[in-house]
Amino acid sequence: MDTDQAIESSPVVNRLVAALPQRDRRRLLAACVPVELTLGDVYCEPGERIRHAYFPLSGFISLLLPVTGHASLEIELVGNEGMFGIPLVLGVAVSPLRVLVQGSGQALCISPASLRRELGHSAALRSMLSRYVYVSLAHLAQAAACNSFHTLDARLVRWLLMTHDRAHTDEFYLTHEFLAEMLGVRRVGVTNAAGVLQKRKLVSYSRGHIKVLDRAGLEERSCSCYQADKDTYQQMMGQG
Repeated sequence: MDTDQAIESSPVVNRLVAALPQRDRRRLLAACVPVELTLGDVYCEPGERIRHAYFPLSGFISLLLPVTGHASLEIELVGNEGMFGIPLVLGVAVSPLRVLVQGSGQALCISPASLRRELGHSAALRSMLSRYVYVSLAHLAQAAACNSFHTLDARLVRWLLMTHDRAHTDEFYLTHEFLAEMLGVRRVGVTNAAGVLQKRKLVSYSRGHIKVLDRAGLEERSCSCYQADKDTYQQMMGQG
């Protein structure tokens, strides 16, 4: 199966790739290879060279920042709305972050050399990824404010909604340990906050398997940062 056929057969498309003009999109797809994202795989550690950029389709990737004396802190979640490889877009070949597959699925993989070549050929791709870099920076700023000023309960709901968006299913896998790492808090805090969500029948949780039962109820309990991130993406990328 070639890349075009793989994309057409996938139930989910990468929104950045799909938004390109047809000619530019075909050029980019020809330079990409469909790959499987496997839960728990680590693609890069801080200070390592970035071997590939990824445009997720149905899987999603967690970007983690190790902090001396503490567990890593998740700073961004990348699904089919985006891509991993922003340093390459900026001309940097080294990652400052740990890159971990948080959700299994498909992705498009491209080498740094091929990405640079396509950026040189396509003004549309350069413009698209430049706007995406802005969105990513805005999301990082929003996350910093969220971690400083909002309650653990609201922050947990925000990350659950973000994961739900990228998982494309009501059920996904997240342990309390990893949720604590995502949020930079102790595990007991996540356990207590998740227990409240279960009592309110917003989610069910069993041995790392989370099922969203009431999406609207979760949105009501989230802080404003979740909607702010969506608004920034829509304004800059022209997609809801």
